[in-house]
Amino acid sequence: MKPLPQPKVRSGQTAPTGRRGVPPGRWLTGQPSRRHLRLGLRLAGAGLLVASGAIHLDLYLTGYQSIPTIGWLFLLQVTAAVGLPPAVLASGSRLVAAAGAGFALATLGGYLLSVWVGLFGFKEIRTTAGIVAGVIEVAAFAALAVYAATPATRRRPAGPAVPGRPLLARLQAGIPGAGRAVGGISLAALVLLGIAVAQAAGPAPAPASGGRAVLKTATIGGVTVLTNVNGFTLYWFAPDASTRSTCYGTCAGYWPPVTGTPSAAPGITGKLGTIKRSDGTAQITYNGHPLYTYVGDTAPGQAFGNNLNLNGGLWHEMTVHS
Repeated sequence: MKPLPQPKVRSGQTAPTGRRGVPPGRWLTGQPSRRHLRLGLRLAGAGLLVASGAIHLDLYLTGYQSIPTIGWLFLLQVTAAVGLPPAVLASGSRLVAAAGAGFALATLGGYLLSVWVGLFGFKEIRTTAGIVAGVIEVAAFAALAVYAATPATRRRPAGPAVPGRPLLARLQAGIPGAGRAVGGISLAALVLLGIAVAQAAGPAPAPASGGRAVLKTATIGGVTVLTNVNGFTLYWFAPDASTRSTCYGTCAGYWPPVTGTPSAAPGITGKLGTIKRSDGTAQITYNGHPLYTYVGDTAPGQAFGNNLNLNGGLWHEMTVHS
């Protein structure tokens, strides 16, 4: 078979080229892979935002909605996590992608602050859901930030700056060293997440007993409830038995058992007692119900844990009848 004739190039002329001066063969093999990579980043970033939002929605529905301020923040996070991915996929806008990257990083920052120092009186504990969400948020930031900060093609003619929109013009041109910067920020975020998780109060065993725990009463919403000595509402867990607690691990992190030697203030006529937890500590019972506090109650006089269906069963405030 004879080879196809090649076009002759006269002296002083250059070989024919494809778009933007790139030889046709090179353009066909280089550009599609570049486009596929950027499409992959958009899909990955959007999908990771959805995954993070799903975790926060589950946490919101299973208890966080009852925590003041924190509940609204969780709902806001879920709303943004639902709205941003379609915008990222449909528009392909670098600014939208940058907004998604910033949102993922801000959500992680809120989690870290909640673990370290607490937010609005609430301090997060170490849970698997929180750790997974943190890792997902780092990955979402990395994918969307790389998409937003790198040029769409390897070769792009320098065009005029967009009047009044320097940020958009800079994004269109690509930010030098963006990949390394995003990688460095992502690595730092993962390190901070690891430190926060290591230092966070995890679902630890109940505190050592031995001290005297004074039980008091308070009126909340027209109902007289049992409280600890600091005025925080005490709860009982429906799946528990009179001689056994079923709340351990993460459950005990959100619902700390009340331990020690029980002592009732005047006027409390119910039957006090104790049961032995698996770690050997003595948990106080009232009328046959093991007692707990709730981390969502950030001040005396609150009962946000009442009637919640969490950790395998219903929680009720411990009412006191005269």
